[in-house]
Amino acid sequence: MSTRITQRELESYLWGAAVVLRGLIDAGDYKQYIFPLVFLKRLSDVYDEERAAALAIYGEDEAADLPENHRFAIPDGAHWQDIRDVGSGVGAAVLAAMRAIESANPDTLTGVFGDGDWGNKNLLPDRTLKELIEHFSTKTLSVANLPEDELGQGYEYLIKKFADDSGHTAQEFYTNRTLVHLMTMMLKPEPGESVYDPTCGTGGMLISTAAELRRQGKEWRNLRLYGQELNYGTSAIARMNLFLHGIADGRIGHGDTLTKPAFLDGARLRTFDVVLANPPYSIKAWNRAAFANDPYGRNLWGVPPQGRADYAFFQHIAASLDPETGRAAILFPHGVLFRREEAGLREKLVKSDMLEAVVGLGAGLFYNSPMEAVVVTLRANKSAEQRGRVLFINAVNQVSREQAQSFLRERHQMKILAAYEAFGGDDGFAAVATRDEISDKQYSLAISLYVTHSAGEAKSLNVKEAVNEWRAVAGEVDASIRNVVTLLRQEVNR
Repeated sequence: MSTRITQRELESYLWGAAVVLRGLIDAGDYKQYIFPLVFLKRLSDVYDEERAAALAIYGEDEAADLPENHRFAIPDGAHWQDIRDVGSGVGAAVLAAMRAIESANPDTLTGVFGDGDWGNKNLLPDRTLKELIEHFSTKTLSVANLPEDELGQGYEYLIKKFADDSGHTAQEFYTNRTLVHLMTMMLKPEPGESVYDPTCGTGGMLISTAAELRRQGKEWRNLRLYGQELNYGTSAIARMNLFLHGIADGRIGHGDTLTKPAFLDGARLRTFDVVLANPPYSIKAWNRAAFANDPYGRNLWGVPPQGRADYAFFQHIAASLDPETGRAAILFPHGVLFRREEAGLREKLVKSDMLEAVVGLGAGLFYNSPMEAVVVTLRANKSAEQRGRVLFINAVNQVSREQAQSFLRERHQMKILAAYEAFGGDDGFAAVATRDEISDKQYSLAISLYVTHSAGEAKSLNVKEAVNEWRAVAGEVDASIRNVVTLLRQEVNR
């Protein structure tokens, strides 16, 4: 019998699990335990749902258990109910069930449950795990009760809540969804295209492309989605997230994109129609020497400084674009537009004529950071009217802030999108510059050099932009300090 779960009920149900764990483990680690349990519960409940449907048709238990009646296999002893019946050693039983399901579904679920420390009774005593399992047992997560898109939305809610709860580390796995939606609309993914995110976190950018096609009433299930994520636990969550949004064909690789890209065609990088990315900004711990001799030819514009890997990711993305259809939208800190040590890289970027647009956005859209965001778009094959030209948009005021969170309202998204699609001048908001004009400014891409205001506004707005530029640099300094502190802590704990 179907008992439809409302979105509010789902959110309360999911967040209730975090309440059980509060105080026992770090908020940043909630996701390692809650997401796998939700996924295990969903698999078990859908298996039961499929079995009941088959039993109604065939009338025999043996026929109802045939593999062709089920999307995923659940081996004996690995069902949710089996775990509920365990009295002690609950963590070990959970881990055994997860590994059994992964082994029984090698083509789809290998490694999907991640690497949570389920056997650590000091971290997760039996009593806590039993409480968590009984909490999740209060609802049946069948497709009839909770369609895929609605459960996927619940997952997104939980990801955001974990980001809110875990402070600055949230940036590793969460990107402001209103900004992601804007970036997706700018690139206009089409049915059947390939979409790639080289630093995919929990998969939100990939999912946004399917959601946008679905919103438009277009075929979305034939999108080919590819992502890579350095953190193993987060890459597992991305895979679960795709499944729970009804995306069965997504491929998520684990590992360092710069050192070992996951998607190749023979000895060459695979190329894609659409790339959406929010790379980690200004990381210092990367293999610059290897990139200088990159076997995939990704050092198109040169080798970035050791202290900032931004242009390494930038060049990886450029090299990953299909030469005919490829286009990308990348979220960066403003510093990539004007930092002196990257001037040579910027010059070659501009001369490549892949740079399509630079969109400056308001503060706070990097999660839990005051820095201003900039979206840079690349296009491998520009239209005739765009060749040799770059669009600059100053959308710093197109942002809202409520309850300490910044976001883009629909009117903000539509104004930016309209300017992007028009690819023309708009006093005080957008301007188009030729390569020669950018050369005259020593290849700086600082937006204030190109987007000018009417005479009555110029002075006050230029001062404001100077302050914004200072904030961007200050934010990067803060991020660098945090990176150093993190590395020192890691050294102390070794």
